[in-house]
Amino acid sequence: SGKMHVGYIPNGRIIGLSKLARIAEVYARRLQVQERLTREIADAIVEAVAPLGVAVVIESSHFCMVMRGVQKVSADTVTSSVRGCFEGNSKTRAEFFSILNGGPKMC
Repeated sequence: SGKMHVGYIPNGRIIGLSKLARIAEVYARRLQVQERLTREIADAIVEAVAPLGVAVVIESSHFCMVMRGVQKVSADTVTSSVRGCFEGNSKTRAEFFSILNGGPKMC
């Protein structure tokens, strides 16, 4: 179980929140590693609306860590994938991650 954070900067076209959830659900149903899931969601958003930039962060707790092996209940895995201006502009990227970490909230 986990949660996904998405930030994108539109380039004329926008995407609805339900569409973001559907994109995540489609890719999350596949058997795959979290790193690839994060990249595929970012790429799908780029393909859907061609934004100036997109950032995706996935935080999740994995069953294999909680129930088997090391049995660490609080072990979460965080992966991120950035495209466009989030990749090339450190200030834009820092603002996104600051918001995720409890920084100033945007309207």
